[in-house]
Amino acid sequence: MKSVGFVVTLALLAVTAGGALAQVAGPKFPNRHLRYIVPFPPGGSTDIVGRVVAEALTGKLGQQVVIDNRGGAAGTLGAEIAARATPDGYTLFACNIASLAVSPALYRNLGYDPGAFAPIGLIGSNPNALAIHPSIPAKTVEQFVAYAKSRPGKLNYASSGAGTSPQLSMELFKSTGRIDLVHIPYKGGGPAVVGLIGGEAQAMFGTVPSLIGAIRSQRVRVLGVTSTTRSPDLPDVPTIAESGMPGFEVISWQGLCTPAGVPNAVLARIRAALAGALALPDTRKRLADQGIQLTPLTHEKFAAFIRSERAKWAKVVKDVGIKPR
Repeated sequence: MKSVGFVVTLALLAVTAGGALAQVAGPKFPNRHLRYIVPFPPGGSTDIVGRVVAEALTGKLGQQVVIDNRGGAAGTLGAEIAARATPDGYTLFACNIASLAVSPALYRNLGYDPGAFAPIGLIGSNPNALAIHPSIPAKTVEQFVAYAKSRPGKLNYASSGAGTSPQLSMELFKSTGRIDLVHIPYKGGGPAVVGLIGGEAQAMFGTVPSLIGAIRSQRVRVLGVTSTTRSPDLPDVPTIAESGMPGFEVISWQGLCTPAGVPNAVLARIRAALAGALALPDTRKRLADQGIQLTPLTHEKFAAFIRSERAKWAKVVKDVGIKPR
């Protein structure tokens, strides 16, 4: 986060995009507010990141960037709305692992083409964390697996929705640990955390940003993270991989996209604004405080990354044994 390389990367992004803007973009865009579609309800990591980035973009673009929460169907509802929006640059979309990588592997008939978006850039990523209700007598991943095995089908797990990376994390965990948990899908990470705190569910995988408040207030107990190395936000929490499940890894990510077809001059303006927003010390600090690891990529590299993630999750879904619906 504080490395010279990181700062240089952002600077190069801003200069490159800004140079393109100066050559081709006139002063007409934007001349009104922009809509930033977040395909989940308030409280989850996508919403948290979106609000921080929208505020920074407002300053860079000189027009208000307004969050529009369109939760439902594991992020596919918001994605469909974004894909069908007028491609004029005034609709931004919080594109993420669920809507562009996991859901295409799970649903045969999405209401949108996952390729019908123009990537602006990758914003950041974060691991998921395995959290349990404090009433569960387990302090480690191994203890939780043993506890669940002694109660097959009697424990519930919450997720931010069917087809999201937290849900796929738990399905992979169930398959690896050979345990049976009942799925309760919620309409986003925030509601899922509330369900866990309230005891409706006894466990969940959630993104670190969506869980960090409950972890710090000790309303849930966190047992492990899904990255290959420990999270800097939870340095005392082991990885799932070092807790008896070697190779276990799931990383959630999100970026910024627009509908396909936005004029190149407008795309250059937005890309320059995003690069500038992510270079702001305040933006970087606020995202880091919420457990987001900034991993900026240019739009070309982001497009290639999305394609690789789509292939990866198609294989995971097949290997876990989930049949596309």
